[in-house]
Amino acid sequence: MKILHSKIIGQGKPLLILHGLLGMGDNWITLARQYVGAGFEVHLIDQRNHGKSFHDDEMSYEVLVDDLYRYLQMHRIEKFDLLGHSMGGKTAMFFALQYPELLNKLIVVDIAPKAYPPHHHFIFDTINKIDLLRFHSRREVEKFVLQFIDSKAIVRFILKNLGRDARGHFKWKANMPVLEASLGELGEALPALQESPVPALFIKGAQSSYILPEDFALIKAHFPNSKIITIPQSGHWVHAEQPAAFFEKTLAFLT
Repeated sequence: MKILHSKIIGQGKPLLILHGLLGMGDNWITLARQYVGAGFEVHLIDQRNHGKSFHDDEMSYEVLVDDLYRYLQMHRIEKFDLLGHSMGGKTAMFFALQYPELLNKLIVVDIAPKAYPPHHHFIFDTINKIDLLRFHSRREVEKFVLQFIDSKAIVRFILKNLGRDARGHFKWKANMPVLEASLGELGEALPALQESPVPALFIKGAQSSYILPEDFALIKAHFPNSKIITIPQSGHWVHAEQPAAFFEKTLAFLT
């Protein structure tokens, strides 16, 4: 049985964190330490085809939810809080529809329950241009990628996926071909007319267009026991751009 890789820190109430597309649990380590200080046992999970978790040709919210359920069984977690960003937020929403009895509270970061057209092609187009055998340092790869993507923050986020093989050559930690092929499935909406009673907090980045005012009614339809807040001066990576405000708002909700 394939079980997701995770880093578990702290003791107390279990809080599971799900990263977004091309992310990994380690992206959340700084905030995780703060949650530990507030009395949580934090599980930083790598979803399938990401980080140190297994690679598989199947990539859909159905299998991502199954992966999470198997993880809970393996770690004997009966009740927990769940936080997910972007793709991880969608996984968390699908999980909350299927297993509401397992959740205390749900936090969804900068993603709505609606369908999103694939919009990451520019990232994968760039990744496909990179011949990893040509490069000897991260700086060389970064310089090459910056020719195509002009945001240093996005480039560095992508390049966190660089690892090295047994011979010291660069390799991708993420399963890039499967992720690119699955962009349509990863934009999927939640099933119509299904709702979850779990208390939920939806966090919107003020400068992000992932959650729009016209999405608020849909969020409430799926999660009637939810509230929606906006964190100023933040885009899609709210937790990285405004970590202090993010921690304050999320901790107040969780406790």
